[in-house]
Amino acid sequence: MSGQPLPVDLVLRARWVVPVQPLGQVLEDHAVVVHEGAVVALLPHGEATARFAPAERVDLGEHVLVPGLVNAHTHNPMTLLRGMADDMPLMTWLREHIWPVEARVLGPEFVRDGVELAIAEMLRGGTTCANENYFFPDVAAATYRAHGFRAVVGLPIIEFPSAWARDTDEYFARACELADALRGDALIGAAFAPHAPYTVGDASFARVRLLADQLDLPVHLHLHETEQEIRDSVREHGVRPLARLAGMGLLNDRLIAVHMTQLTGSEIAQCAQAGVSVVHCPESNLKLASGFCPADALHRAGVNLAIGTDGCASNNDLDMFGEMRTAALLAKAVAQDASAMDAASALHAATLGGARALGLESRIGSIEPGKRADLVAVRMDELETQPLYHVVSQLVYATPRAQVSDVWIEGRRLLQDRHLTTIDRAAVAQRARQWRQRIATI
Repeated sequence: MSGQPLPVDLVLRARWVVPVQPLGQVLEDHAVVVHEGAVVALLPHGEATARFAPAERVDLGEHVLVPGLVNAHTHNPMTLLRGMADDMPLMTWLREHIWPVEARVLGPEFVRDGVELAIAEMLRGGTTCANENYFFPDVAAATYRAHGFRAVVGLPIIEFPSAWARDTDEYFARACELADALRGDALIGAAFAPHAPYTVGDASFARVRLLADQLDLPVHLHLHETEQEIRDSVREHGVRPLARLAGMGLLNDRLIAVHMTQLTGSEIAQCAQAGVSVVHCPESNLKLASGFCPADALHRAGVNLAIGTDGCASNNDLDMFGEMRTAALLAKAVAQDASAMDAASALHAATLGGARALGLESRIGSIEPGKRADLVAVRMDELETQPLYHVVSQLVYATPRAQVSDVWIEGRRLLQDRHLTTIDRAAVAQRARQWRQRIATI
């Protein structure tokens, strides 16, 4: 019958909605209408009441509703190594501590348990999508899928054997097999993940370029992370790493370049022209003293910026609210400009910028009709966020992740009033303690 309210699955009413697109927009007393996992309308609450008949209605009160945060660079199994080797420079940390421990414990169970712990932490912090970079990506993919969490899993390529693959040919064979298996998956995507220019040879990079083009996959790697990486590349290859990749055709809009602390003005312009996405990991870079990503200069040049936490072994948490704040503050210090990376731009980098880097901007990253319903509700009536003058500024500069109350992915509620709906919190914590006991004896 004409004029009857349209049946839908869910209507979410919030005091404020920040859709991210347009940049900085704040909508008051609006509703997000969800059906079959997608946003079908964003409109004033009164209009939503008249037009839609939801199976479930959630009135969020003094909350802000934002798109799910996108952690654009993670090593999530490494949550099980949190705090194991702190206060060390990158190469000492890697070669003398992380790699030796991984050689002893790396396997499917380690990846499964670490990813599950990470999912629990990310959901409680408002993250709904992770760009994963680790071994046993098949296990990671299965774990993400089992909990309804969105992820892009890296297909690792590195020039030394591991528990995942014995040699280069096996790395590529397993990568292609998993890429084929994930094609068309609604939640889990894939990206080639050559580790870094100092651990991947030219022949492997050439194969990555060819296969990424053929399979239409992003390429996710650590790049220009430290001064030492630059010096070693010039000595061994005669050029800086970015120039080496450019010479092999890898500098393009598929490239997800992580860290990028060592950049010249011409390299920034080159990245902008090529359509490269840069993932800023400020807290990991600070902790490992790797350097400072010139985030404001990249933004001004037109480079797409995303934000990542890196792994818990080099950051210690997966807190994207904290990472947004650090990214914004550090950008100002590096640029010596208090207007650099304003709050709206930081939130954009943590949502739509990350989605764009992963090739998911048509599906997630903003609250718009037609996109998937990956949504996060944040309480704004706590003492820590009072008084409230500017919603977006308060989100970035003052809001702790503990104020995330509810999370939906594909319209499915995975966090309800701070309670995980798909994860046994006590069991996850117990497995983490067991891994600590095992690793501490190595």
